Amino acid sequence: MLKKLLRGIFSLAGVIAGYGVSEAILQIPSMQQWGFLSNSYEKLLFLIFISLIFGIIFYLLSPKIYSAIAELIDYVEKNAQKLTVGEIVYGAVGALIALIITSILSRPLLSIHEVFGPLIVIVLNIIAAIIGTDIMIKKKNDITNILLSLKKTGTTKEKKSKTTTKSVPKVLDTSVIIDGRIFDICETGFIEGPLIIPNFVLDELRHISDSSDSLKRTRGRRGLDILNKIQKELTIETQIWEGDFPKIAEVDSKLLKLAQNLNGKVITNDYNLNKVAEVQGVPVLNINELSNAIKPVVIPGEEMTVDVVKDGKESSQGIAYLDDGTMIVVENGKKLIGERIDVIVTSVLQTAAGRMIFAKPKES
Repeated sequence: MLKKLLRGIFSLAGVIAGYGVSEAILQIPSMQQWGFLSNSYEKLLFLIFISLIFGIIFYLLSPKIYSAIAELIDYVEKNAQKLTVGEIVYGAVGALIALIITSILSRPLLSIHEVFGPLIVIVLNIIAAIIGTDIMIKKKNDITNILLSLKKTGTTKEKKSKTTTKSVPKVLDTSVIIDGRIFDICETGFIEGPLIIPNFVLDELRHISDSSDSLKRTRGRRGLDILNKIQKELTIETQIWEGDFPKIAEVDSKLLKLAQNLNGKVITNDYNLNKVAEVQGVPVLNINELSNAIKPVVIPGEEMTVDVVKDGKESSQGIAYLDDGTMIVVENGKKLIGERIDVIVTSVLQTAAGRMIFAKPKES
């Protein structure tokens, strides 16, 4: 049905084209001077004849024209399916910009010739649209990056003295505050705020700092000093949480409950708290795990030089330490206490509590 309809349309177009051609022929001055087709009857027959000839030609050519149009549509569809929506939009914008520019620049060409002038302009517009589409599709990533950078520049505000972000809250444990390394980690920018310091943790620190045991008292005061440094010297946001959980007695359980309520994470170096948090599904950032992760990698078979400083749990073992505090268990090292020896790593044990290296003396 569609083919028949198109054949009819093409035939009609051929008749119209033939009529136009015959009219143009009749307007030729030489035809009028020689007296050809001088009367109206002859002109009418000539118009009908030429129109029918063009109609027949277009009718016969319509299958090929239809096939060519179908192939063109298939080609366009296949290529369009390969393009994303963004590429299609960029291509349309590129074609529109190219057409606007070409239409303005090619306007003087219209006055060259009444037929060839507009034809040249049409061809130039088609070429410009293709080039504009191709350029915009190929450069879409660069253009997107430029637009995003301009948007960010336009919306940038003055930085505040305290950096406030909408990141996950980090609840500080008593042990990690006393440890002190949290200050250095925050200072490097590897942890984003806000840092949550619960009031019950502060109470525990005060209690430890007032202890009769000099070691506990020193540790408690160190924790309070670290908190003071975090609040005064770092740009990271810190918050004191004033609430409490009266029905929960243990501080560790309160920490986990608070982290659940805030949808936050607990920062600790307590191995037992780490395990309990895993059971309860509370995310934990363990400082010891971070420390172990950035220690130099040691593999079995590697050689190193160590100082054996004491005996181990087994009767024949000796203990040595790396500069970062990693313990090395030396087989048959008890008799070498006080000596610097070369050892070969036999295995490495990695846990959340730390890293332990097993080694044996290198044979001379």
